[in-house]
Formats: sequence, structure tokens, C-alpha cells
Amino acid sequence: KPTQNAFVESFNGKFRNECLNQHWFRSIEEAKNTVDEWRDHYNQVRPHSSLGYLPPLEFAKRAA
Repeated sequence: KPTQNAFVESFNGKFRNECLNQHWFRSIEEAKNTVDEWRDHYNQVRPHSSLGYLPPLEFAKRAA
């Protein structure tokens, strides 16, 4: 059920909306590359509301 793990469901929704729904993959390799790029952006550049609208990388630097 989606209500049992809100954090994972939130991530899955963002992944689908921001990555999977934006691309038409022609190969597994293309899909892997696109997902890798999206993941890097998500973890290093994209602001997260739960981190005070900072990207995770910046949040980690400030917390250290």
C-alpha cells in the first residue's frame, strides 16, 4: 500500500514524473545512462524540501 512507506512512494513518484515519463528509451543502455544522470542530479543538484530546499550534497557539506 502506498501509505505504508511514504518516503519510498514519494521518491518513486518523483522518479516516474521527472525521469521515466520524460523519456522514450530505445535501449537498456540508454535507459541506464538516463537513470544514472537523473540520479546524480537528484542527489547532487536538485533541491529537496526536506533539507530546507538545499541539494543533498550541499546539505551534507553544511552539516559536516
